Amino acid sequence: MRRAIVVVLDSFGIGSAPDANTFGDQGSDTLGHIAAACARGDADNAERSGPLKLPNMAALGLFHAHRDATGSTAEGVSLPDTLAGAYAHAKEISSGKDTPSGHWEIAGVPVRFDWGYFLDKTDSFPAELLDKIVAEADLPGVIGNCHASGTEIIARLGEEHVATGKPIVYTSADSVFQIAAHEEYYGLERLYELCETVRELLAPYNIGRVIARPFVGDDSASFARTGNRRDYSVEPPSPTVLQKLADAGGEVVSIGKIADIYAHCGITHKVKASGHDALMDATLGEVARTAKETRDRPTMIMTNFVDFDSVYGHRRDVSGYAAALEHFDARLPELFAALNDDDLLLLTADHGCDPSWQGTEHTREYVPVMVRGAGFTPGPMGERGTFADIGQTLADFFLLPAMADGKSFLPDAA
Repeated sequence: MRRAIVVVLDSFGIGSAPDANTFGDQGSDTLGHIAAACARGDADNAERSGPLKLPNMAALGLFHAHRDATGSTAEGVSLPDTLAGAYAHAKEISSGKDTPSGHWEIAGVPVRFDWGYFLDKTDSFPAELLDKIVAEADLPGVIGNCHASGTEIIARLGEEHVATGKPIVYTSADSVFQIAAHEEYYGLERLYELCETVRELLAPYNIGRVIARPFVGDDSASFARTGNRRDYSVEPPSPTVLQKLADAGGEVVSIGKIADIYAHCGITHKVKASGHDALMDATLGEVARTAKETRDRPTMIMTNFVDFDSVYGHRRDVSGYAAALEHFDARLPELFAALNDDDLLLLTADHGCDPSWQGTEHTREYVPVMVRGAGFTPGPMGERGTFADIGQTLADFFLLPAMADGKSFLPDAA
């Protein structure tokens, strides 16, 4: 059985991409700035202290890839003398720096068109769109209608939402329409139904995602988002490597929000999990399950570790991001031990979200590509001209027809 495990560390960039200045992100460096803060002692908290410690990803070539992407070694870091994985740094060719664009490109389908955006910081959504939403969903109205951080706007408008029944609608620099509502006072299923309505009404606007942002709590001091987030994405413009594998009879397992990102296209088995430990546990569970149940079918397991982005990157929490990285790294040996020598393990990211950067948005960065198993020789694989090299490699690994974009880095003997 050919089996690949693809792990996406959501937002874990490793230095400004060549076109970062186009996005206002020249100088951003998610990994580098986290490491520098740790080395200075500015990222100490109750969970961690001192220089950034990621020995398992370091052995896969993480800091080598960062050095190659930026031209310098991360502060407080010593490069390991020997490596256990192959590594590269990859740049994005998609038009945006959002989650669907990054993931679709990883799966071999770059986004070559321009998404629609709601650019106005206040009164962000057209009045005619909001009027249609209110009428179609039979709402008393909506509140928000601005660019905002999800946690900030819930604290600011959550009590008004509960009192009036008006959902909170907001956006960001991404191509997105977000809707926050209280799970108990508004209702989770009702929120999902509203998002489905909005998804349909957004067709003329070419918006990438509608995101349901449920929360709980009694007042502004206690409101907190839950793990019941749901993304409503448009379908990729052409078949991804996931779809090609599923169409060929393979098993494609999505863990976390992967299925939502790909609009459930090419997914044969979905596993819901929220929080990094639960996501790692689910990944380990699917590695064990597929070893028994899909041994005669080519299998891909894909997991997105979203909290790096949503909990730490967007909230500009450097110490929290560092602690989450170290905790993730400490659990990697469990995953290594569960895999066979001929399994392909690939770790990467979909964009950057430098927690030291201005604002709260994603940053245009190189991403790491770290690989072990399946005949790969530890060492450098150079700069990859597109994230789609990953999709092309997976197509090659699974003996599928070539993707339209990307260049495979699979060893000839694999």
